[in-house]
Amino acid sequence: MTDERRDTCDLLCLDLPHAEEIRTGLPELSAVESAAAAARALGDPTRLRIAAALLTGGELCVCDASWVAGAAQNLTSHHLRQLKIGGLVSSRRDGRLVMYALTGRGRALVAAVLDESAVAGALEG
Repeated sequence: MTDERRDTCDLLCLDLPHAEEIRTGLPELSAVESAAAAARALGDPTRLRIAAALLTGGELCVCDASWVAGAAQNLTSHHLRQLKIGGLVSSRRDGRLVMYALTGRGRALVAAVLDESAVAGALEG
């Protein structure tokens, strides 16, 4: 038996009333686009590592985030920008520094994506 055959029904077995009830309760596509963008933002291993550093360390400047994540500063800056576009981090200027921190949504998504043991200490603080 092929994988495709194992993953599909052998006959059309649509429970139309049940399926239509679920379908009408789903959010519109436009409403889930920002959630999809946030999920895509964590799809890159370097971005996820930077987000994990922010989860653990709280607020970090680009220089610190770069050193912690083991990535070049310009690359870290690019990834932080992508996380910000996804609504997962916020930034603020502190004199000559730009400080980044996870948003509430960012903390929740990073904790959901990473292994529980990887974030246990960060969530306690």
